Amino acid sequence: MKRVLFVTNGHGEAAIADRISREVAALVPGTELDHLALVGDGATETMRDVGPRRVMPSGGLIAMGNVRNVLLDLRAGLIGLTWAQARFLRRARGKYDAAVAVGDVYALAMAFRARTRTLFVGSAKSVAVARYGAVEARILARASARFVRDEATARDLRRYGVDAEAANAIVDLFSTSADAAIEAAVADFVPVLALLPGSRDTAYEDAEFLCRVTLELAAQRPGLGAVLSIARGLGAERFAAGARRAGWEVNATVHASIPFVLSRDGRELVRAWRGALGPLLARATLALGQAGTANEAAAAAAVPVIAFERDRDRKARWYRRRQQGLLGEALAVLPGGLNEAVAGVNAILDDAPRRARMGEVGRLRMGPPGGARRIAERVASLLGAA
Repeated sequence: MKRVLFVTNGHGEAAIADRISREVAALVPGTELDHLALVGDGATETMRDVGPRRVMPSGGLIAMGNVRNVLLDLRAGLIGLTWAQARFLRRARGKYDAAVAVGDVYALAMAFRARTRTLFVGSAKSVAVARYGAVEARILARASARFVRDEATARDLRRYGVDAEAANAIVDLFSTSADAAIEAAVADFVPVLALLPGSRDTAYEDAEFLCRVTLELAAQRPGLGAVLSIARGLGAERFAAGARRAGWEVNATVHASIPFVLSRDGRELVRAWRGALGPLLARATLALGQAGTANEAAAAAAVPVIAFERDRDRKARWYRRRQQGLLGEALAVLPGGLNEAVAGVNAILDDAPRRARMGEVGRLRMGPPGGARRIAERVASLLGAA
């Protein structure tokens, strides 16, 4: 029996690894698929979670000189956690037929400690925002295979003599479009807003803001409604409790995929969604997102994406700048004040040509589907050589 270890360093990266692992399982039935999360402790659907893990205050956002988040993580035991993970990988030598590092060069360097054929899936960098440097290229050259987000980045690595291929597995993350329950979630909503608060602990507060924006928009648009996507690992009850404190009428439903509905004055305005994101994106007019990977998935589905510059986000402003660099015109970043946010969303709702342009740019920036399968095929070939 073959064994593969996926090493990830982020919430979105874990989702990407899970998607690739499903393809590996289909190509090489019976393969044991393990997952070491360098960041967070969220469970995955396909892989078995292994090794030390712990939720850090930063949620993994410690790049680009974010000194405050680094200090918070250090106080929370980051160094001890890193050493424990390194020890786990050293002890794993000889146990795995292949390893897959998903994220950045740090994840790859850690995966090398397992001393097996290692494939790199780069989700963090692109020439659109930050190219791989010479030192990173030397580390990448040690991998058995390398996949990066886009062809321009692959070409850029080749100038260092590093053979890289373009495959953006994020495009495949939420490709499922069939789920009968989605019809109940979007029923009578025209237009439909997809609310994407993200998968970190800040999602609860962000969801409250996105619902407030929805409430103000609905006062001006009689048919408008929103579907709040709740990421796996987050608690629907906590979202509902926050909404209740904010003055919403909260009612449970009989649908497992729709844990609750938010209403004002008897009008249903927001329905919570526990199902796959793909069916929601297939029906959304706009995505209001404070998320990372989910925002990019919406862009890949040609759904215009709007994010907001909220006061709390200033410490992580680099992250939104990076996302805007990756998505270009597909992502509009609006002021975080309620009135400015509502006015900005209204302007985009009223501008069909702009929405169409945003959708097309998103599809082009994210690239074609099939990346997860291509990466899995390379993993399968490594297993065949093992």
